Amino acid sequence: MVIFLVKRGDENQFLYETNVNKAVDDVVKDITAIFNGRLKVNRICYEMEELQKHGTFLPLEMQGLTEEQIKELKLEDPWAKRCAPQDYVVQKDEMGRRCGFAPPSHLQEVLKRAMETAKGIISKKRVDLRECLTQKDVARALDELRGATKIVFPAGLPPHDPVRMELENVEDLTGTQAANEVIDPSRACLWAFGKKFINGNKLSDHLGKNDKTKVTVKLCSNSEGAPGREPIMTEDERKQLMLHAYRKQEEWKKLEQDDDDSYLDSKWADGKDLKRQFHGLNDIAWKPGMKKC
Repeated sequence: MVIFLVKRGDENQFLYETNVNKAVDDVVKDITAIFNGRLKVNRICYEMEELQKHGTFLPLEMQGLTEEQIKELKLEDPWAKRCAPQDYVVQKDEMGRRCGFAPPSHLQEVLKRAMETAKGIISKKRVDLRECLTQKDVARALDELRGATKIVFPAGLPPHDPVRMELENVEDLTGTQAANEVIDPSRACLWAFGKKFINGNKLSDHLGKNDKTKVTVKLCSNSEGAPGREPIMTEDERKQLMLHAYRKQEEWKKLEQDDDDSYLDSKWADGKDLKRQFHGLNDIAWKPGMKKC
């Protein structure tokens, strides 16, 4: 099987397993779905952190208003108590986005554990563990979040709550930073070795027939142009090379500081050494009081 290290820009995303007989279109579609699914999980976890602290989302017309303004305008959230968890606690949202009816601590733990599990399933650390990611994994992470939400909020969430909208795939990301991160599947493409994988081809048209290899690919949108090439060496390799060069430089400095004639003290530079060897006069020690012959 071919292993793709999928990157977005210069950042590792996940490992993807396939084979060279697969169509480029199918692989690009699958990888894009996994990439966008990971973004969805992260968005839900972000909103779920606020959900466990301050309860459900206020209607849009009430968000950002003070309590005085809400009373003056005679506005009311019809979903707040209807969707509130059992034994809820009041924790006011200073941002004015949520109703303030938060779940009690033991139910907050249910949401926390679900978020930790979901983040672990789609974590980038799986690249270091050499674990590939699939759409089933992303679906499993979403199921964890969906199940926890149903346990804590048995009456359900308001239809305008971001967590519910994300889980039901009706979220509206228009005008948000998240919209810039999502890749349109119809415009997605893969690059490797400085070349774009062409729709209609098979992977073997770009990678050859070798079905046991690992390839770094970059996921892009057609409007972005060619991504930057991968560096010749990794950051660790570069650091090791710089360390080696530094050590060699220090060695040369020490050699330059030595006396140029220091080599004359070496045994091999003694012109009479060979003569003493022939006469057997090497390694002779003289003690005080002994007479020389």
